[in-house]
Amino acid sequence: MAKKEKIEKTNAMRQLDSAGIDHDISEYDYDESDLSGEHVAAALGISEEEIFKTLVTHSNTGEYFVFVIPVASELNLKKAASVAGAKKIEMIHVKELLPLTGYVRGGCSPIGMKKHFPTFIDETAILYDHIYISAGKRGAQIIINGEKLAEFIDASFADITA
Repeated sequence: MAKKEKIEKTNAMRQLDSAGIDHDISEYDYDESDLSGEHVAAALGISEEEIFKTLVTHSNTGEYFVFVIPVASELNLKKAASVAGAKKIEMIHVKELLPLTGYVRGGCSPIGMKKHFPTFIDETAILYDHIYISAGKRGAQIIINGEKLAEFIDASFADITA
């Protein structure tokens, strides 16, 4: 009988396990030169609409906000600022990501960041029984019910894509 390879747990996975939140993990071979959601969807054999990316922004007043949107979509900064109650927001620079969240580009999860930031999930997440989000490292996805995710990370659903 073949020995099952043990998955190296990330902070996001440990937090879900500790809270008893039902989820699955899916791993795939990632390509350092192609961290796109399209690559992830193809590697996992699922549609891009089910895979969500985590984007971190900051407002004109220095507040940080997290947005979880389908990988093939683009964040609408005006809609995002509106739901966040900010005058203006913009994406943080990629070199700010690791020190701020504890995660790297292509492996940023909305679960288990260094600090909790107000988080918004695109409303399309509720159309699926489960969505795929980064598990906190490249090459791993957490498969979770969007409503359970929102409840766990205290996120709101909103229309935030272009």
